[in-house]
Amino acid sequence: MNFVFVSPNFPATYWNFCDRLKRCGATVLGIGDCASEALAPELRASLDDYYRVDSFANYDQVYRGVAHFASRHGRIDWIESNNECWLETDARLRTDFNVTTGEQTSGIARYKSKYDMKAYYARAGVPAPKCHRIAAETTIDEARWYIGEDGGYPFFAKPEVGVGAAGTFKLGDEADLRRFFAEKPDVPYALEQFVTGDIYSYDAIVDSHGEPLFESSCWFPPSMAEVVERQLDITYRVLPEVPPQLRERGRATVRAFGVRSRYVHLEFFRLAAWHGGLGDQGDFVGLEVNMRPAGGYTPDLMNIAHGVDVYRIWADMVCHDRREVPDAGDHQYCVWAGRRDSHSYAHSHDEVMARHGERIRMQGRMPDALSDDLGQQFYVAREPDEAAADAFASFVLARA
Repeated sequence: MNFVFVSPNFPATYWNFCDRLKRCGATVLGIGDCASEALAPELRASLDDYYRVDSFANYDQVYRGVAHFASRHGRIDWIESNNECWLETDARLRTDFNVTTGEQTSGIARYKSKYDMKAYYARAGVPAPKCHRIAAETTIDEARWYIGEDGGYPFFAKPEVGVGAAGTFKLGDEADLRRFFAEKPDVPYALEQFVTGDIYSYDAIVDSHGEPLFESSCWFPPSMAEVVERQLDITYRVLPEVPPQLRERGRATVRAFGVRSRYVHLEFFRLAAWHGGLGDQGDFVGLEVNMRPAGGYTPDLMNIAHGVDVYRIWADMVCHDRREVPDAGDHQYCVWAGRRDSHSYAHSHDEVMARHGERIRMQGRMPDALSDDLGQQFYVAREPDEAAADAFASFVLARA
């Protein structure tokens, strides 16, 4: 198997995907935007060949990279980045090189458009907030009518295609709506009912039949929009088990989207109170789909929480279409606590390590590209129960 991995050097831990592919017998071919000598030693050892481009935004360069690999190694079997930024590039490359093991250009919109996603939630029987597309020609009067038809303020506006909290607006009244139309970038937006609740994810690695080989769930108490807007400290956690209703609705969403042979990160609201048309307190409703692994170092947190190797499970899926490593049966909480350099904290780094060092599995500095969401300094701990998880996050993030 010839596997082209796009941007294998970001995030830093993605070398693990390449390493497990190589161990499974694949020929791993990397396309990156940094010099070969600048790659981490672990990544260099995992690649059979490497092609440098100046920018992934230059499709011609990336195309030439794949063509170069095809001329040297033969037919390309897989093309994947596992990265939200390059899903469309991946699909275009597959289409151009007739690689059928992943999504083609014709189908990628349903993964990217927050408006188009809603039809698939309906197909899955999963409740989701009402949503409207705000295009360049949409008037403020039309938007005002949408809001009135769907029960009134508050609403939430976000770029129809995008990731994270950049460019989002919470609309609480007429003044907010006017500000949105005055300040929004010239790109399509999704105007969506505002839902009060925490965000949970359904994370899975699915085989070529859409059946899960691995399942997990994260809990994000504040939304990323709130975290970025208010520059909050960020804590989230991987849960020991997937809540039953979330598992059911996550699997239904995978089936509705026709997902095959992918690592997915699907986001849901857990309602804080009854919401007409959506459900009762505690119910899970669809937010958006991300057809790639959860961001940052979350795959590593899943390894820590479940005592598994998700990189190996994913590589087994790619190379063998099955899972070859059994469930270890050892599931705990894995907690992320991210600090910001702009804040002062009650406990120093040395105090954090002295108090929780036995359970801390990762700690360090975040790359600038991820720090807006996840903080500059992070600590990750494995904790046996919810109380211990709360205590760890509270200690790390206590303000001076």
